[in-house]
Amino acid sequence: MRIVVAGSHGLIGTALVSELRGRGDTVHRLVRGTPERPEDVAWDPDAGRLDPEALAGADAVVNLAGVNVGTRRLTEARKRAVILSRTRTTGLIATTLASLAVPPPVLLQASGIGAYGDRGDDVLDEDEPIGDTFFAGVVRQWEGATAPAEQAGVRVAHLRSGIVLARGGGALARIMPLVRAGVAGPLGSGRQYWSWITLTDEVRAILHLLDTPVAGPVNLVATAATNSEVTSALARAVHRPAVVPVPGWALRLGLGDFSQEILGSVRAVPRKLTESGFSHVHPDIDSAAAYVTATG
Repeated sequence: MRIVVAGSHGLIGTALVSELRGRGDTVHRLVRGTPERPEDVAWDPDAGRLDPEALAGADAVVNLAGVNVGTRRLTEARKRAVILSRTRTTGLIATTLASLAVPPPVLLQASGIGAYGDRGDDVLDEDEPIGDTFFAGVVRQWEGATAPAEQAGVRVAHLRSGIVLARGGGALARIMPLVRAGVAGPLGSGRQYWSWITLTDEVRAILHLLDTPVAGPVNLVATAATNSEVTSALARAVHRPAVVPVPGWALRLGLGDFSQEILGSVRAVPRKLTESGFSHVHPDIDSAAAYVTATG
């Protein structure tokens, strides 16, 4: 296949491009600045610049672009950057696809499990409405920006990814050193549900959706677990205790608005993935913890 990927330098994008190339696909990365490889294409979402020929003839486009929401405090300026980095890139890709006489048939568009807001113990599949938190509002605008592509007949799947568990990076980068030191524990009450997926299964799910006729929101998650269960499983995998809690007030003080994503509860299920025939390599938190903490 010939695949165009935006957001190829992040955790998921890097792993996805490697997997695509490994299976023999041709990958064209949309990059800001000077392209590093002949098959890379320069674009400037802020200026609205993307050569339509970069997308013409592709079998699919995968858009993973967007600033990392967890690396800085969510000031008002940072919130604007979070929204614009998603809506500008997505809108530019969608309108460019719509401008082509024969657009690529598939757009896999990054999104997030924060779409549902803080829902406690409710079990959430893709039919649930979008919530009312800041990140739910981001998802509403983000997914809405794909409308031109959908209207042009492109199959658009919104990748509502959960917390991606990976070795040496991602959401666990700050947590694992504490786990290995034996000083980790529940965050807040620890009873809030975290919807997670391993990086291995995240990439496998994206590859699955390239070839499987699924459209609309798709929960890229495994079996949700409480924060306490996640921390305990990680600690067991490295033979350490997990008994030092972090109070909710401390997280709110240190993380500001982002703390709602840590303390909020999202119990999502991968209904569409399961119904379309996908099976997880890491279906439960114990197998995920073994994968994350494995060496070599």
